[in-house]
Amino acid sequence: MEFTPVPGPPREPARDEAIAAAVAGLDGLDEVPVAEHVARFDEVHVALTAALATIDKV
Repeated sequence: MEFTPVPGPPREPARDEAIAAAVAGLDGLDEVPVAEHVARFDEVHVALTAALATIDKV
């Protein structure tokens, strides 16, 4: 049995520009070799951590 991945649903727009920019780092991931996914995820994680750290506590 062969598994064929399918795209997920489209993302809802982020309310914060820094978060949107961080998540945009995942755009085109399906065109990047799997061996490079971890590096891309790490970059997005760092960007999201920085963006979320600037949000005021509500």
